[in-house]
Parts: sequence; structure tokens; C-alpha cells
Amino acid sequence: MSSPTPPASGLPVRMPRPRKPGRHRRPEPVTAPQGAPALVLAVPGQPSRESRDLADEVVSIARAELPGLDARVGFVEPAPEGEEAEFATLGDVLAQAVADRPGDTEGPLAVVIPLLAGPEPGHLAAIEQTAAASGAQVLVAGALGPHPLLAEAVHVRLSEAGLARADRARLFTVATAADGIVLAAVGGAEAVRAAGITGMLLSARLAVPVLAAALDEEGSVEETARKLLSSGSQQLALAPYLIGPEAPEGMLATATKEAGCPAAEPLGAYPAVGKLVLSVYMSELGLTPETSPAR
Repeated sequence: MSSPTPPASGLPVRMPRPRKPGRHRRPEPVTAPQGAPALVLAVPGQPSRESRDLADEVVSIARAELPGLDARVGFVEPAPEGEEAEFATLGDVLAQAVADRPGDTEGPLAVVIPLLAGPEPGHLAAIEQTAAASGAQVLVAGALGPHPLLAEAVHVRLSEAGLARADRARLFTVATAADGIVLAAVGGAEAVRAAGITGMLLSARLAVPVLAAALDEEGSVEETARKLLSSGSQQLALAPYLIGPEAPEGMLATATKEAGCPAAEPLGAYPAVGKLVLSVYMSELGLTPETSPAR
């Protein structure tokens, strides 16, 4: 094989480094397969600038994890009059995603992922109905949780509010750390059951009791707080098990007052949420991080 001809300027030629053989070599960066379905993030609740910014940040995290990913945001509820262009509905986003794909494309044209930490029947039903009305082959995922990444996110939000130690391995004291956590979800009894699984994971991280409650069921948060107090907890904290848009304005503040304790912030666009959205997308398509990208 002949060696490359050096440039006329006499500058040295930068040769590519040979890849190391064996299992210790650096893996090729994974990118979205060519022609992969769009990831459509379905945002529940009343469209707002805050929820739009949150959703944009979540899809930005997903794109950073999988370069080349076609990720879009659609709102489950219609936008306020005059703001339709800023807050595209889920139906419009799906229609555009279908229109942007070649006519001979096989398989699903989009994967719809609800921006929900836990199962909220009303929101999920609306998303499924919209996807069915699109008339296209669309995959609709369930809620993001329960999942260990969400337990991590709740833990971080509690520590940011000074209500939990950031790391159990470090034996420093947080004077305001709670010894009982009310994990508040939206979606009634079904959401409480799912949140209970994440609650067990969170309890293992914090070494304190965690009980789930429904934000949208009257008296649920207050009753759960009483159970924790009667079992020996003295300093409670309310941890929202929700990303944010799925809870109507004022609901969390009301629950915090009922529980009579401080509260952490919702999960929001915590990095693990974006990574979990991407994980759900890849799982729905049967992809893995080792899947070779299409060239």
C-alpha cells in the first residue's frame, strides 16, 4: 500500500489512529438508524411556555444521547386561542411526522411517549385515541415509571430541597432531612400502585419509609401522612412523583398544605427523565445501545 502524499506546504499528515482490537477498544458512537420512526413526546396538561421549555429540554437530552434522533413535541390538550402555532397538538405533530416519511416506509412511522412518570388513565386514554385517529402505524408507549431512574430523580429533588442526604455513603448530617416521605402521584389508585414500586426503590436509597399517595384523590395525601406519623416518623416531606405538566396548577400546593410538611420540586427535565424517554423509545423499536447505526 502506498503512503499518502504529503501536502505541498510540507506540513505533516495526520494519520488516523488504528482501533485497538479486543473488548477494551472504544465503541463506535451510536446514532439513530437511518429512517427510524420519529420520537413524539406527548405532553399532558394545559399547554404553557413552562411546559414547552420542559419538554424541549427532555427531547434535547434524548437527542444528545442518540445523535440523529428525530424527536418532536406534541400537546395532548389544545392550545389557547391564538397560540396554536407555538403549541402544536399531538394530532398535528403525528400528521406532520407521517407526511415527512417516504410513502414506501415499512413499520411504525412514529413512537409516541407520554411525558408521565406514572400511569394517569385520563391522559393515557387521550393519547391513545389521538394516535388511533392519525390512521397511521404508530406505537404508543406507557408511562415512564416505575423505574430506578425515577427513584434517583426523586432522591435528587429531595436533596436539592434539603430534605434528604445527597449520598448515603457520606455520613454527613442534613438537619432538615425527612424520616418519612409521602410520594405523591397523579392518576388515582392505579398511579399509587405504580408509585409504590418506585417508593420501595426510594426507601432503599434513603433508608426511611416511603408511602405513595394520590394527589387527585381527596384526603389521600393527608391520610398517608398520618400513617407515616403513626408509624414513628416525626419529620415528613412530600416528594412529587410527577414530571410537572400532568398536575393542574395549585394541586401540589394544596397537597403540601394537607400533608403539613415541606415539599421537593417535581422531577421536571432532570437528565434521567430524558434518558428514560430514549430508553423507552429504543425498547419499543427493539433497539439496544449496541445496535449498529445504518450507514
